[in-house]
Amino acid sequence: MHLNDGMLEREDIIAVAVLGALCGQNVFLLGPPGTAKSLISRRVACAFHEPVYFEYLMNRFSTPEEVFGPVSIKALKEDRYTRKTENYLPKASFAFLDEIWKSSPAILNTLLTLINERIFRNGDVIEPAALKSLIAASNETPAPNLGLEALYDRFIIRLMVSPISEKHNFDRLISSGPSSAETKVPDAIKVKSEEWETWNEQIHQMELTPEVLTIIHLIRDKLAEEQEQLQVYVSDRRWQRAAILMKASAFFNGRKKTNHSDALLLEHCLWTNETNREAVANIVEEAVKATGFDSGENIAELDREKEELDQEIHRELFHSENIYKTKLIKGEAFFEHTLLLNRDGYSHRQETEILLIPAKNLKSKKSFNPVDRSGNALDYLECTFDKQGACSIKITGQRSSHYSKPPPFTPTILLHKGDKKEDVNSRLVTVLSKSVSDVRVKLESVLIQVKKRQAQFNKELDTPFASVKKTEIATAAIKQQIEGLELRIKDCERLVSLCQA
Repeated sequence: MHLNDGMLEREDIIAVAVLGALCGQNVFLLGPPGTAKSLISRRVACAFHEPVYFEYLMNRFSTPEEVFGPVSIKALKEDRYTRKTENYLPKASFAFLDEIWKSSPAILNTLLTLINERIFRNGDVIEPAALKSLIAASNETPAPNLGLEALYDRFIIRLMVSPISEKHNFDRLISSGPSSAETKVPDAIKVKSEEWETWNEQIHQMELTPEVLTIIHLIRDKLAEEQEQLQVYVSDRRWQRAAILMKASAFFNGRKKTNHSDALLLEHCLWTNETNREAVANIVEEAVKATGFDSGENIAELDREKEELDQEIHRELFHSENIYKTKLIKGEAFFEHTLLLNRDGYSHRQETEILLIPAKNLKSKKSFNPVDRSGNALDYLECTFDKQGACSIKITGQRSSHYSKPPPFTPTILLHKGDKKEDVNSRLVTVLSKSVSDVRVKLESVLIQVKKRQAQFNKELDTPFASVKKTEIATAAIKQQIEGLELRIKDCERLVSLCQA
């Protein structure tokens, strides 16, 4: 609260940047000039007790001396190459480097070792660096093929700092004076160096829960799937450091395990440039939304088992096709139809023809000739079945001019598709019903577990490192899981009722 004083629409950015500093991660701020990027860095340092702060605006003429300290003339006289690092970056606990990508390769190469390994090679001596967090800023991400990928990868947290968007906040901004870089933070709550070191040891003891691991794997799979479009590469080092950030979030929220709200922080760790930032954030949110509680039960396996039972119940207990009234002649099924032929102009003169229509043609769209009772093809008649099971009959040849067009023939259905079979083995019915009930019991057990955890979970979602709107995504994930389980249980009840019908 103290750090946010006068910082409009920067609360979430400061919170995540402070979290990064608390667990030793570096931060990159992307945004246009005049959006308080340097002010954010100074406020973060204010959260710590007696911070040694270093700040520098990079340009293409910057020299290593301006960042790492001048060469000691006295040491040179003694044939030693040593820099005087007091009051420069190697001795700072917090640093802000503005327009970082504009600096020279000599500076950037030295930075690479300093911010990753927290050491500074001062001539022949390797000095430990006191740096807790480096915050860098720019109005652009590093251009490709300039050899800056390794350094950019060291900035685990990447935050977009945009101009103020809300009208009432903008009015407050222009109505007030400039915000101070210093803010009054009570000494009692400032972080001391020994506390910082102890906390960083304890952070590593936090547990990554199965739910968070599931979210991570969903994100990795989606990024791999859309690699060609998004061009997002996440190194193993970045995943490892991102996991530390999530563990830190859990630790500072008083938990021993990570949860969905911690995983939301991944949206600040995985994007590479402004064109894929929003897409990556959506992928993270969708992964969180798709992940419920780990119950110990393989829900996909239960779904497969339930689907197989559904198929077996319909296969064994119900007719899968319409059963038609047919005649079996020499092993072949036929529909029998008495065809009344009316002579044109002579309605009182009717001729009768007994047709045998092969049942095998029911699902065929091809035309064919029916046969008489002796098995002889009736060439002057042409039959065709439509998609609804009706058979049109057409008179062909010379007779077509003498007879009216006959009405279509529809085979008689004795048993419809879906009708229950008679004389089904009662033991089979009992076995199927019990198997479905066993699946339902497992699903009900999972549902009870999820509902029990839901209340505590909602309390644990309260975090300063993600907005309420973001954490509602996690709430929706659990609600969706509960609804899915309830639907599965109802489907089991439907299958049991089919067995008992």
